[in-house]
Amino acid sequence: MPDLAVRPATSAAAPIAPPPPTAKQCRPAELAAELRIGIFRSARRLRAERGSADLPDHQYSVLGWLNMNGPLTPGALAEMQHVQPPSMTRTVNTLVELGLVQKAEHPTDGRQVVVSLTEAGVREVKETVRRRDEWLTGRLARLTPGERATLAAAARLMRGIAAS
Repeated sequence: MPDLAVRPATSAAAPIAPPPPTAKQCRPAELAAELRIGIFRSARRLRAERGSADLPDHQYSVLGWLNMNGPLTPGALAEMQHVQPPSMTRTVNTLVELGLVQKAEHPTDGRQVVVSLTEAGVREVKETVRRRDEWLTGRLARLTPGERATLAAAARLMRGIAAS
């Protein structure tokens, strides 16, 4: 299978477009393998772009969930992250120590707490998103308009696949 990786332009000449995919490369099994590799490598590279706190993925993910959903209990966070509650309690306590989240009494259940982002946590999420967007924007700027149009169509398709 030909290398379809994006390469930085080495001169002022227009980049050479890869050949169109073969019928075999468009079969679901072969395409699935190529997409899986590309998606995982892209996601890994994007995750390497971090805010100033340089949080591990599992800690940053908690900040992301809180940013999207607002205050949550540690139990709800554990369920969303597919981890056991004691693991989430340790993660939340670490984030509290870092000043990125805070715990408050649950409004209706005195046995629980509610976790929310602090201003520093909000800044960390914004900075991480900014760095990730900046990295990806730089890579996309290297592509031709046609290649970016192809990726725009692929992005819509990937969202549909993820939603089903």
